[in-house]
Amino acid sequence: METIVLGGGCFWCIEAIFKQVRGVKSAISGYAGGHVENPSYEQVCSGMTGHAEVVKVEFDTNEISLREILEIFLTVHDPTTPNRQGNDIGTQYRSTIFFLSPEQEKIAKDVIMEFEDKRIWKNKIVTEVAPLNKFYPAEDYHQNYFQNNKDKNPYCRIVIEPKVVKFRKKFADKLNIGY
Repeated sequence: METIVLGGGCFWCIEAIFKQVRGVKSAISGYAGGHVENPSYEQVCSGMTGHAEVVKVEFDTNEISLREILEIFLTVHDPTTPNRQGNDIGTQYRSTIFFLSPEQEKIAKDVIMEFEDKRIWKNKIVTEVAPLNKFYPAEDYHQNYFQNNKDKNPYCRIVIEPKVVKFRKKFADKLNIGY
């Protein structure tokens, strides 16, 4: 098992995708990269804590590699927009990879460089690569948000669903059939 912490805009979007990836054992929405202990959603949304909305992804390396996880991550969100994803604007929505080891840092930087070299995105990738100091799980109502609210919240249909569809189309071979 391995863990990586990823931020790519609203954590509801990233969690919804990684919950469907074969080999991912858990995807937990939370906060990282800030300076306030145990921040609340409201504090993080203020932009004053320095935290990013992130997802802690735990995966089985016998089923999927870190490289594959990062390729999915860098494809399903726009890693070229600093501090925003669509209409979600602020430092809490920055594109970030929080690594837990020097090996993860190297792989993250290598995958970003490969995406840059292949010009996967029109603009330069601005994804932050930083060590994870502390991860704080988000409040319970944020966990499994898409699954629990896809028919109730328009944000799920308008913002999250298109990202899920993009993932399923581009990475059909990585889809957890049982999801």
